[in-house]
Amino acid sequence: MPAATSDRVPRSDTIDRLRHSIRRRQWEMLRALLDTVLNTNPFHRRRLDSIPLHTLEEFLKNCPLMSKRMLVHDREAFPPYGSNQTYPLENYTRFCQTSGTTGPPLTWLDSRDDWEAMLSSWQHIFSEFGVIPGEDRVFFPFSFGPFLGFWTAFEAASRVGCLVIPGGGMSSNARLQLMLDHEVTIACTTPTYALHLGEMRQQHPAMLEKSWALRAFVVAGEPGGSQPGVLARLEELWPGVKILDHHGLTETGPVSYVDPVHPNRLRVMEDVHFAEILDPASGVEVLEGGTGELVLTTLHRLGCPMLRYRTGDLVKKVYADDGGLCLDGGILGRLDDMIAVRGVNIYPTAVDAVLRRFPEIVEYQVREMRHGALLDLKVIVETAATGPRDPLLIAERVSVALRDTFQLRMDVEAVPQGTLPRFEFKARRWIKEIR
Repeated sequence: MPAATSDRVPRSDTIDRLRHSIRRRQWEMLRALLDTVLNTNPFHRRRLDSIPLHTLEEFLKNCPLMSKRMLVHDREAFPPYGSNQTYPLENYTRFCQTSGTTGPPLTWLDSRDDWEAMLSSWQHIFSEFGVIPGEDRVFFPFSFGPFLGFWTAFEAASRVGCLVIPGGGMSSNARLQLMLDHEVTIACTTPTYALHLGEMRQQHPAMLEKSWALRAFVVAGEPGGSQPGVLARLEELWPGVKILDHHGLTETGPVSYVDPVHPNRLRVMEDVHFAEILDPASGVEVLEGGTGELVLTTLHRLGCPMLRYRTGDLVKKVYADDGGLCLDGGILGRLDDMIAVRGVNIYPTAVDAVLRRFPEIVEYQVREMRHGALLDLKVIVETAATGPRDPLLIAERVSVALRDTFQLRMDVEAVPQGTLPRFEFKARRWIKEIR
Protein backbone atom coordinates (compact mmCIF):
# COMPACT_ATOMS: atom_id res chain seq x y z
CA MET A 1 0.00 0.00 0.00
CA PRO A 2 1.55 3.35 -1.00
CA ALA A 3 2.51 5.76 1.73
CA ALA A 4 0.04 8.55 2.39
CA THR A 5 1.03 11.92 0.97
CA SER A 6 0.30 15.28 2.58
CA ASP A 7 -1.73 17.88 0.70
CA ARG A 8 -0.29 20.66 2.85
CA VAL A 9 1.44 23.38 0.81
CA PRO A 10 5.00 24.05 1.99
CA ARG A 11 5.29 27.24 4.05
CA SER A 12 7.84 28.70 1.61
CA ASP A 13 5.37 28.38 -1.28
CA THR A 14 2.61 30.00 0.76
CA ILE A 15 4.89 32.87 1.81
CA ASP A 16 6.04 33.38 -1.79
CA ARG A 17 2.42 33.64 -2.95
CA LEU A 18 1.53 36.09 -0.17
CA ARG A 19 4.63 38.20 -0.81
CA HIS A 20 3.82 38.38 -4.51
CA SER A 21 0.35 39.70 -3.69
CA ILE A 22 1.76 42.30 -1.26
CA ARG A 23 4.37 43.46 -3.77
CA ARG A 24 1.75 43.75 -6.51
CA ARG A 25 -0.37 46.10 -4.34
CA GLN A 26 2.70 48.09 -3.36
CA TRP A 27 3.78 48.53 -6.97
CA GLU A 28 0.39 50.03 -7.85
CA MET A 29 0.89 52.65 -5.12
CA LEU A 30 4.53 53.22 -6.05
CA ARG A 31 3.75 53.64 -9.72
CA ALA A 32 1.18 56.35 -8.93
CA LEU A 33 3.73 58.11 -6.71
CA LEU A 34 6.39 57.99 -9.42
CA ASP A 35 4.00 59.48 -11.98
CA THR A 36 3.76 62.63 -9.84
CA VAL A 37 7.27 62.79 -8.39
CA LEU A 38 9.09 62.42 -11.69
CA ASN A 39 7.14 65.37 -13.07
CA THR A 40 7.32 67.88 -10.22
CA ASN A 41 10.08 66.95 -7.73
CA PRO A 42 13.44 68.55 -8.68
CA PHE A 43 15.52 66.29 -6.43
CA HIS A 44 14.25 63.03 -7.87
CA ARG A 45 14.06 64.34 -11.43
CA ARG A 46 17.81 64.99 -11.31
CA ARG A 47 18.46 61.54 -9.84
CA LEU A 48 16.18 59.52 -12.09
CA ASP A 49 16.10 61.41 -15.38
CA SER A 50 16.05 58.98 -18.34
CA ILE A 51 16.16 55.91 -16.04
CA PRO A 52 13.51 53.33 -17.02
CA LEU A 53 11.18 52.62 -14.07
CA HIS A 54 8.20 51.03 -15.80
CA THR A 55 8.05 47.87 -13.68
CA LEU A 56 8.90 46.90 -10.12
CA GLU A 57 11.83 44.88 -11.46
CA GLU A 58 13.17 47.97 -13.25
CA PHE A 59 12.68 50.07 -10.11
CA LEU A 60 14.71 47.65 -7.99
CA LYS A 61 17.39 47.28 -10.63
CA ASN A 62 17.74 50.88 -11.81
CA CYS A 63 16.68 53.22 -9.01
CA PRO A 64 19.85 54.22 -7.09
CA LEU A 65 19.89 54.08 -3.31
CA MET A 66 19.49 57.26 -1.28
CA SER A 67 21.57 58.11 1.79
CA LYS A 68 21.48 60.67 4.57
CA ARG A 69 24.70 62.19 3.22
CA MET A 70 22.89 62.82 -0.06
CA LEU A 71 20.16 64.67 1.82
CA VAL A 72 22.73 66.76 3.69
CA HIS A 73 24.43 67.76 0.44
CA ASP A 74 21.06 68.67 -1.08
CA ARG A 75 20.25 70.92 1.91
CA GLU A 76 23.63 72.62 1.50
CA ALA A 77 23.06 73.18 -2.23
CA PHE A 78 19.44 74.35 -1.79
CA PRO A 79 19.16 75.84 1.72
CA PRO A 80 17.37 75.62 4.03
CA TYR A 81 14.94 72.84 3.00
CA GLY A 82 16.62 71.20 0.01
CA SER A 83 14.98 70.36 -3.30
CA ASN A 84 13.09 67.16 -2.35
CA GLN A 85 9.75 68.94 -2.60
CA THR A 86 7.00 67.71 -4.86
CA TYR A 87 4.82 70.77 -4.23
CA PRO A 88 5.37 74.55 -4.05
CA LEU A 89 6.59 75.70 -0.63
CA GLU A 90 3.23 77.22 0.32
CA ASN A 91 1.67 73.72 0.29
CA TYR A 92 3.73 72.61 3.32
CA THR A 93 2.21 73.16 6.76
CA ARG A 94 4.39 71.21 9.21
CA PHE A 95 8.04 71.69 10.19
CA CYS A 96 10.11 69.01 11.93
CA GLN A 97 13.79 68.27 12.41
CA THR A 98 15.90 65.17 12.90
CA SER A 99 17.59 64.71 16.26
CA GLY A 100 21.13 64.89 14.87
CA THR A 101 22.06 61.54 16.43
CA THR A 102 23.65 60.24 13.20
CA GLY A 103 24.67 63.50 11.51
CA PRO A 104 23.73 67.18 11.16
CA PRO A 105 20.08 67.87 12.07
CA LEU A 106 17.90 68.02 8.95
CA THR A 107 14.76 70.12 8.69
CA TRP A 108 11.74 68.37 7.22
CA LEU A 109 8.56 69.82 5.73
CA ASP A 110 5.24 68.01 5.34
CA SER A 111 2.08 68.86 3.47
CA ARG A 112 -1.29 68.56 5.16
CA ASP A 113 -2.02 65.31 3.31
CA ASP A 114 1.34 63.78 4.28
CA TRP A 115 0.82 64.69 7.94
CA GLU A 116 -2.64 63.13 7.82
CA ALA A 117 -1.15 59.94 6.36
CA MET A 118 1.28 59.68 9.28
CA LEU A 119 -1.51 60.27 11.79
CA SER A 120 -3.43 57.43 10.12
CA SER A 121 -0.39 55.18 10.58
CA TRP A 122 -0.28 56.00 14.28
CA GLN A 123 -4.03 55.42 14.60
CA HIS A 124 -3.46 51.97 13.13
CA ILE A 125 -0.63 51.35 15.63
CA PHE A 126 -2.83 52.40 18.56
CA SER A 127 -5.58 50.11 17.29
CA GLU A 128 -3.14 47.17 17.09
CA PHE A 129 -1.98 48.00 20.63
CA GLY A 130 -5.55 47.75 21.93
CA VAL A 131 -5.92 51.44 22.81
CA ILE A 132 -9.53 52.08 23.87
CA PRO A 133 -11.09 55.40 22.77
CA GLY A 134 -12.78 57.24 25.61
CA GLU A 135 -11.13 55.07 28.25
CA ASP A 136 -7.37 55.21 27.86
CA ARG A 137 -5.42 58.18 29.18
CA VAL A 138 -2.21 58.62 27.21
CA PHE A 139 0.71 60.41 28.85
CA PHE A 140 3.66 62.01 27.04
CA PRO A 141 6.18 62.67 29.83
CA PHE A 142 8.65 65.02 28.17
CA SER A 143 8.77 67.88 25.70
CA PHE A 144 9.69 66.77 22.19
CA GLY A 145 10.58 70.02 20.44
CA PRO A 146 10.70 69.70 16.63
CA PHE A 147 10.95 65.88 16.60
CA LEU A 148 8.32 64.25 14.40
CA GLY A 149 7.65 60.91 16.07
CA PHE A 150 6.08 62.00 19.33
CA TRP A 151 4.18 64.90 17.72
CA THR A 152 2.40 62.53 15.35
CA ALA A 153 1.71 60.06 18.18
CA PHE A 154 0.35 62.88 20.37
CA GLU A 155 -2.05 64.15 17.72
CA ALA A 156 -3.13 60.64 16.71
CA ALA A 157 -3.92 59.65 20.30
CA SER A 158 -6.18 62.68 20.60
CA ARG A 159 -7.84 61.89 17.27
CA VAL A 160 -8.45 58.30 18.37
CA GLY A 161 -10.50 59.69 21.25
CA CYS A 162 -8.14 59.36 24.22
CA LEU A 163 -7.47 61.90 26.91
CA VAL A 164 -3.92 63.05 26.05
CA ILE A 165 -1.81 64.41 28.91
CA PRO A 166 1.45 66.36 28.31
CA GLY A 167 4.20 66.30 30.92
CA GLY A 168 6.88 68.61 29.51
CA GLY A 169 8.79 70.84 31.91
CA MET A 170 8.10 68.67 34.98
CA SER A 171 10.50 66.73 37.17
CA SER A 172 10.48 62.95 36.99
CA ASN A 173 8.94 62.71 40.46
CA ALA A 174 6.19 65.13 39.46
CA ARG A 175 5.50 63.07 36.36
CA LEU A 176 5.17 59.89 38.39
CA GLN A 177 2.75 61.63 40.75
CA LEU A 178 0.74 62.91 37.78
CA MET A 179 0.53 59.37 36.40
CA LEU A 180 -0.94 58.25 39.71
CA ASP A 181 -3.28 61.21 40.27
CA HIS A 182 -4.77 61.13 36.78
CA GLU A 183 -4.83 57.34 36.38
CA VAL A 184 -2.66 57.27 33.27
CA THR A 185 -3.10 53.97 31.43
CA ILE A 186 -0.55 54.38 28.60
CA ALA A 187 2.74 56.30 28.55
CA CYS A 188 4.61 57.12 25.33
CA THR A 189 8.35 57.59 25.85
CA THR A 190 11.80 56.24 25.05
CA PRO A 191 12.97 52.93 26.55
CA THR A 192 15.67 54.83 28.43
CA TYR A 193 13.21 57.18 30.10
CA ALA A 194 10.80 54.36 30.94
CA LEU A 195 13.72 52.70 32.75
CA HIS A 196 14.52 55.94 34.55
CA LEU A 197 10.93 56.43 35.70
CA GLY A 198 10.92 52.86 36.98
CA GLU A 199 14.12 53.42 38.93
CA MET A 200 12.75 56.66 40.40
CA ARG A 201 9.59 54.84 41.45
CA GLN A 202 11.68 52.19 43.24
CA GLN A 203 13.13 54.94 45.43
CA HIS A 204 9.67 55.84 46.77
CA PRO A 205 8.11 52.88 48.64
CA ALA A 206 4.89 54.83 49.13
CA MET A 207 4.45 55.01 45.36
CA LEU A 208 4.99 51.28 44.99
CA GLU A 209 2.18 50.63 47.45
CA LYS A 210 -0.29 52.66 45.38
CA SER A 211 -2.65 51.17 42.80
CA TRP A 212 -1.42 52.13 39.34
CA ALA A 213 -3.73 52.29 36.32
CA LEU A 214 -0.77 52.07 33.93
CA ARG A 215 -1.06 49.06 31.63
CA ALA A 216 1.38 49.83 28.79
CA PHE A 217 4.42 51.79 27.71
CA VAL A 218 4.63 52.65 24.02
CA VAL A 219 8.38 53.07 23.52
CA ALA A 220 10.13 54.63 20.54
CA GLY A 221 12.98 56.96 19.61
CA GLU A 222 15.84 54.51 20.15
CA PRO A 223 16.53 50.75 20.00
CA GLY A 224 15.71 48.70 23.05
CA GLY A 225 11.99 48.05 23.20
CA SER A 226 12.39 44.72 21.40
CA GLN A 227 15.71 43.69 22.93
CA PRO A 228 15.49 40.95 25.60
CA GLY A 229 17.78 42.65 28.12
CA VAL A 230 15.92 45.96 28.04
CA LEU A 231 12.54 44.23 28.07
CA ALA A 232 13.50 42.12 31.07
CA ARG A 233 14.64 45.17 33.03
CA LEU A 234 11.49 47.15 32.15
CA GLU A 235 9.28 44.23 33.13
CA GLU A 236 11.14 43.97 36.43
CA LEU A 237 10.66 47.67 37.17
CA TRP A 238 7.07 47.79 35.90
CA PRO A 239 5.53 44.35 36.65
CA GLY A 240 2.34 43.68 34.73
CA VAL A 241 2.87 46.62 32.35
CA LYS A 242 3.18 45.75 28.65
CA ILE A 243 6.12 47.14 26.68
CA LEU A 244 4.97 48.00 23.15
CA ASP A 245 7.80 48.88 20.79
CA HIS A 246 7.57 51.11 17.73
CA HIS A 247 10.14 52.52 15.35
CA GLY A 248 10.14 55.24 12.74
CA LEU A 249 12.27 57.95 11.16
CA THR A 250 11.76 61.64 10.54
CA GLU A 251 12.62 60.96 6.90
CA THR A 252 9.96 58.26 6.49
CA GLY A 253 7.42 58.55 9.31
CA PRO A 254 6.15 55.56 11.34
CA VAL A 255 7.70 52.31 10.06
CA SER A 256 6.95 49.37 12.35
CA TYR A 257 5.36 48.24 15.60
CA VAL A 258 5.68 45.23 17.88
CA ASP A 259 4.06 42.07 16.53
CA PRO A 260 1.23 41.12 18.93
CA VAL A 261 2.01 37.42 18.44
CA HIS A 262 5.82 37.69 18.70
CA PRO A 263 6.80 40.46 21.15
CA ASN A 264 10.47 40.36 20.08
CA ARG A 265 9.57 41.28 16.50
CA LEU A 266 8.63 44.53 14.81
CA ARG A 267 6.05 44.34 12.04
CA VAL A 268 6.70 46.66 9.07
CA MET A 269 3.75 48.76 7.93
CA GLU A 270 3.82 47.63 4.32
CA ASP A 271 0.78 49.62 3.28
CA VAL A 272 2.86 52.79 3.69
CA HIS A 273 6.41 51.51 3.05
CA PHE A 274 8.05 49.40 0.40
CA ALA A 275 10.80 47.76 2.43
CA GLU A 276 13.94 45.93 1.34
CA ILE A 277 16.59 44.30 3.54
CA LEU A 278 19.87 44.38 1.65
CA ASP A 279 23.28 42.91 2.31
CA PRO A 280 25.40 46.03 2.98
CA ALA A 281 28.36 44.66 1.01
CA SER A 282 26.64 43.28 -2.10
CA GLY A 283 23.38 45.26 -2.16
CA VAL A 284 21.49 42.00 -2.72
CA GLU A 285 18.23 41.27 -0.87
CA VAL A 286 18.88 38.84 1.98
CA LEU A 287 16.87 35.66 2.39
CA GLU A 288 14.48 35.05 5.28
CA GLY A 289 16.55 34.70 8.44
CA GLY A 290 19.29 36.89 7.01
CA THR A 291 20.55 40.16 8.47
CA GLY A 292 20.99 43.32 6.44
CA GLU A 293 20.27 47.03 6.15
CA LEU A 294 16.68 48.23 6.07
CA VAL A 295 15.99 50.24 2.91
CA LEU A 296 12.67 52.08 2.64
CA THR A 297 10.56 53.64 -0.07
CA THR A 298 7.66 55.76 1.20
CA LEU A 299 4.37 55.05 -0.54
CA HIS A 300 2.19 57.87 0.82
CA ARG A 301 4.46 60.73 1.88
CA LEU A 302 4.27 62.35 -1.52
CA GLY A 303 5.53 65.82 -0.55
CA CYS A 304 9.06 64.64 0.33
CA PRO A 305 9.31 61.02 -0.84
CA MET A 306 12.15 58.67 -0.01
CA LEU A 307 12.95 56.27 -2.86
CA ARG A 308 15.13 53.35 -1.73
CA TYR A 309 16.45 55.22 1.31
CA ARG A 310 19.24 53.58 3.28
CA THR A 311 18.12 53.87 6.89
CA GLY A 312 21.39 52.56 8.36
CA ASP A 313 19.34 50.22 10.59
CA LEU A 314 20.62 46.67 10.87
CA VAL A 315 17.72 44.18 10.98
CA LYS A 316 16.94 40.47 10.62
CA LYS A 317 14.29 39.48 8.09
CA VAL A 318 11.44 37.13 9.00
CA TYR A 319 7.92 36.72 7.67
CA ALA A 320 4.69 36.40 9.62
CA ASP A 321 2.30 33.60 8.68
CA ASP A 322 0.23 36.07 6.65
CA GLY A 323 3.33 37.03 4.63
CA GLY A 324 3.92 40.33 6.40
CA LEU A 325 7.53 41.46 6.77
CA CYS A 326 8.87 41.50 10.34
CA LEU A 327 12.16 42.51 11.95
CA ASP A 328 13.26 39.80 14.36
CA GLY A 329 14.76 41.36 17.49
CA GLY A 330 13.75 44.85 16.38
CA ILE A 331 16.57 47.20 15.40
CA LEU A 332 19.75 45.22 16.03
CA GLY A 333 22.10 48.16 15.56
CA ARG A 334 23.20 50.82 13.13
CA LEU A 335 25.77 50.34 10.41
CA ASP A 336 27.27 53.76 11.08
CA ASP A 337 27.56 52.98 14.82
CA MET A 338 29.91 50.02 14.32
CA ILE A 339 33.44 50.63 15.51
CA ALA A 340 36.55 48.51 15.07
CA VAL A 341 38.60 48.05 18.25
CA ARG A 342 41.88 46.24 17.65
CA GLY A 343 40.37 44.31 14.76
CA VAL A 344 37.08 43.47 16.50
CA ASN A 345 33.84 44.93 15.08
CA ILE A 346 31.60 46.13 17.89
CA TYR A 347 28.03 47.47 17.79
CA PRO A 348 26.77 49.54 20.74
CA THR A 349 23.65 47.38 20.93
CA ALA A 350 25.83 44.31 21.50
CA VAL A 351 27.57 46.01 24.43
CA ASP A 352 24.19 47.10 25.76
CA ALA A 353 22.95 43.49 25.63
CA VAL A 354 25.85 42.34 27.82
CA LEU A 355 25.40 45.11 30.37
CA ARG A 356 21.64 44.49 30.63
CA ARG A 357 22.40 41.03 32.05
CA PHE A 358 23.38 42.71 35.31
CA PRO A 359 20.37 43.96 37.29
CA GLU A 360 22.74 45.88 39.58
CA ILE A 361 23.60 48.26 36.71
CA VAL A 362 21.17 51.17 36.55
CA GLU A 363 23.03 53.27 33.94
CA TYR A 364 26.25 53.15 31.97
CA GLN A 365 28.55 55.11 29.70
CA VAL A 366 31.13 53.95 27.16
CA ARG A 367 34.09 56.17 26.36
CA GLU A 368 35.91 55.69 23.07
CA MET A 369 39.50 56.69 23.85
CA ARG A 370 41.76 57.13 20.86
CA HIS A 371 45.53 57.15 21.34
CA GLY A 372 46.88 58.02 17.92
CA ALA A 373 45.80 55.19 15.64
CA LEU A 374 44.71 52.93 18.53
CA LEU A 375 41.19 52.86 19.94
CA ASP A 376 40.24 51.53 23.38
CA LEU A 377 36.91 51.38 25.19
CA LYS A 378 36.31 52.25 28.81
CA VAL A 379 32.98 51.20 30.31
CA ILE A 380 31.61 53.11 33.29
CA VAL A 381 28.76 51.38 35.10
CA GLU A 382 26.56 53.03 37.69
CA THR A 383 25.40 50.51 40.26
CA ALA A 384 22.79 50.30 42.97
CA ALA A 385 25.16 48.23 45.13
CA THR A 386 25.67 49.44 48.70
CA GLY A 387 28.41 47.24 50.18
CA PRO A 388 31.99 48.60 50.20
CA ARG A 389 33.29 45.88 47.87
CA ASP A 390 30.16 45.35 45.80
CA PRO A 391 31.01 47.91 43.07
CA LEU A 392 34.47 46.38 42.59
CA LEU A 393 33.02 42.88 42.31
CA ILE A 394 30.43 44.06 39.77
CA ALA A 395 33.14 45.77 37.70
CA GLU A 396 35.15 42.55 37.67
CA ARG A 397 32.14 40.48 36.60
CA VAL A 398 31.24 42.94 33.84
CA SER A 399 34.83 42.96 32.61
CA VAL A 400 34.82 39.16 32.35
CA ALA A 401 31.46 39.13 30.53
CA LEU A 402 32.66 41.71 27.99
CA ARG A 403 35.93 39.85 27.43
CA ASP A 404 34.14 36.53 26.95
CA THR A 405 31.67 38.07 24.50
CA PHE A 406 34.05 40.13 22.35
CA GLN A 407 37.42 38.47 23.02
CA LEU A 408 38.63 41.94 23.92
CA ARG A 409 39.67 43.52 27.19
CA MET A 410 37.80 46.66 28.20
CA ASP A 411 38.53 48.76 31.26
CA VAL A 412 35.45 48.78 33.53
CA GLU A 413 34.87 51.28 36.33
CA ALA A 414 31.93 51.19 38.77
CA VAL A 415 30.56 54.49 40.10
CA PRO A 416 27.85 55.24 42.70
CA GLN A 417 24.21 55.58 41.76
CA GLY A 418 23.36 59.09 40.56
CA THR A 419 26.78 59.76 39.00
CA LEU A 420 25.94 59.44 35.30
CA PRO A 421 23.54 61.68 33.36
CA ARG A 422 19.91 60.73 32.69
CA PHE A 423 18.13 61.29 29.39
CA GLU A 424 14.54 62.14 28.53
CA PHE A 425 14.89 61.76 24.77
CA LYS A 426 17.48 59.69 22.95
CA ALA A 427 20.23 58.45 25.25
CA ARG A 428 23.82 59.42 24.40
CA ARG A 429 25.87 56.83 26.23
CA TRP A 430 28.88 56.62 23.87
CA ILE A 431 31.40 59.44 24.29
CA LYS A 432 34.38 60.03 21.97
CA GLU A 433 37.63 61.13 23.61
CA ILE A 434 40.91 61.93 21.82
CA ARG A 435 44.16 61.80 23.75
